[in-house]
Amino acid sequence: MWTYVARRLLAIPPLLLAVSFLTHCLLAAAPGDYFSRLAEDPAVTEAYMAALRAKFHLDGGIFERYWAWLSHAVGGDFGHSFRFDMPVFELIGERLGNTLLLSGSALVLAWGLALPLGVLAAVKQGTWIDKTVGFLSFLGLSIPRVFFALLMVMFAAVTGWFPTGGMRDPIDWDDFTAWERWVDVAHHTVLPAVVVGTTQMAHYMRQMRAEMVETLGKDFVRTAKAKGLAPWEVVWKHAFGNAVNPLITLFGYSLAALLTGSFLVEVVFGWPGLATLTVDAVFAQDEPVVMASVVMATVMLVVGNLIADLLLGIVDPRIGLE
Repeated sequence: MWTYVARRLLAIPPLLLAVSFLTHCLLAAAPGDYFSRLAEDPAVTEAYMAALRAKFHLDGGIFERYWAWLSHAVGGDFGHSFRFDMPVFELIGERLGNTLLLSGSALVLAWGLALPLGVLAAVKQGTWIDKTVGFLSFLGLSIPRVFFALLMVMFAAVTGWFPTGGMRDPIDWDDFTAWERWVDVAHHTVLPAVVVGTTQMAHYMRQMRAEMVETLGKDFVRTAKAKGLAPWEVVWKHAFGNAVNPLITLFGYSLAALLTGSFLVEVVFGWPGLATLTVDAVFAQDEPVVMASVVMATVMLVVGNLIADLLLGIVDPRIGLE
């Protein structure tokens, strides 16, 4: 197993180089830069503009600018945010925790509902339960995420049951106890997590049902039934472990899907996460923040895929990681 992990880890640096260089090329191809707006101010001299661009290596060629960024990034220095005037690593770390909270909550919601509902639909194949689960999965896959987010904001505004945006109470937060702060953040997380996790839940639900229906028709399941085992033992001890393997392979991709899926949801709900930071940085042409955000998203994708492969090797003894 360790040989397999080492091979996967050695493949990360070339991937990060390719992704970061492509991102840098796209940013360099965009007209202007963050400091172009300063040129509109008559009080700003050309000499000052030239000094700023030279300081942040914005006046060189693509390769020169990329090498200047890479030489510092290798040492853990992702630069200084033009817009927020603070180290990028500190800024990313602050927002990354918020995004992981939202994505993790959505992931728990998606898997926690998809697996039992998918198994139930397979066991009750052809009944109203199966049709209801199928309708829910079809609805979850069909509804646009942005439209769903707007519906949830309207639902929160009309009912008053949930906050319409943000991550915490902007007025009474400083007066809350630790427990009240935890409850407040959880309250703000419910609707964004539902929106982000719905599509994943619908996808896993359909996949779980299909795999379970196929598994229940195999010989070893019929043998278990012939031995007189209880129905729940046949389903959960024999069929479920084999049917869930394909979904484990999707786990790594779900991390990246949740991260990208939270982009517009964070904007709609005003969630102060990495996605909102990246979108704002792209429009503001804050290159150091964009580069660091893309690298962070790539690392999360690679790590998620590695975790998925390791879990699959642990769950299914027929698969050898070596």
